[in-house]
Amino acid sequence: MKAAICTRYGPPEVLQVEELATPVPRKNEVRVRIGATAVTSSDTYVRGLRLSPVYRILGRLALGWNGPRQPVLGMVLSGVVDSVGANVRSFKVGDRVFGFNRHRFGTYAQYVCWPQGGLLAPRPANLTDEEAAAIPYGGLLAAHFLRKAGVRAGQRVLVFGASGAVGTSAVQLARHLGAEVTGVCSSANVALVASLGATRVIDYTGEDFVDRPERYDVVLDAVGKRKSASALRRCRHVLAPGGTCVSVDDGSPKLRREDLVLLGELAEKGAIKPVIDRTYALEDIVDAHTYVDTGHKRGNVIVSVTMTGISSE
Repeated sequence: MKAAICTRYGPPEVLQVEELATPVPRKNEVRVRIGATAVTSSDTYVRGLRLSPVYRILGRLALGWNGPRQPVLGMVLSGVVDSVGANVRSFKVGDRVFGFNRHRFGTYAQYVCWPQGGLLAPRPANLTDEEAAAIPYGGLLAAHFLRKAGVRAGQRVLVFGASGAVGTSAVQLARHLGAEVTGVCSSANVALVASLGATRVIDYTGEDFVDRPERYDVVLDAVGKRKSASALRRCRHVLAPGGTCVSVDDGSPKLRREDLVLLGELAEKGAIKPVIDRTYALEDIVDAHTYVDTGHKRGNVIVSVTMTGISSE
């Protein structure tokens, strides 16, 4: 099979597409023939070991000292089950699935083996593989942080970084929960965020949300700006009494399969929609990482494994 591998940490150019042996599922695993994956900000952090000096040694111990212990990166997939282990009962050959493989990686490839109890669920029937691959990363993280904040109907929610993968999902999910959503993004993305259901969109290039009179029950930092003391003060400044501020920086999120199933159901009903900025072929994985590294993607960057030039056989 073809796979994009990363044998050392560094810039996007460390990624190379090579031929690897097709994996064989163990007794409790399914093998998925991947139709599409996504390049997430987490993937780029691992590839470049983009950690503060304090955490870099811990990162090397966890991920691999000179390069990723699992050289095939990628956490997201959409595809079809093409083989199952002897003990698998949850899936069968031919099932169309999508999922998130946070700690195991391996989805920058034509095939991957996946534990049947992992974050894998039926793919929404109305979506292509490319569209379905735009849901798990941002959707699962947004669901976790909105739950952590206790978002409920009638609350006022501010999403900072509303045009990224997590932000676009958070806007849609908070709206689905009945909240009044305000999104903060650049002028280029105002129309996008409004189209996702935000009641109000603040263009941070023209005004500072801190200077506005509105106060919020929940502030979700979807880009990880809260670690600095100044960012934390700004967050607290716009909170209503008893309000909550949560950030994607807030530790390791607990991701649940039931959330993935719900995301699929909502997508099938049209209650949420995938947001795709660009789509690349697997052979163009370096270009995909280079673009994500700019920090200006809208929603998700997708890698189509079945695009011209990449065989799925």
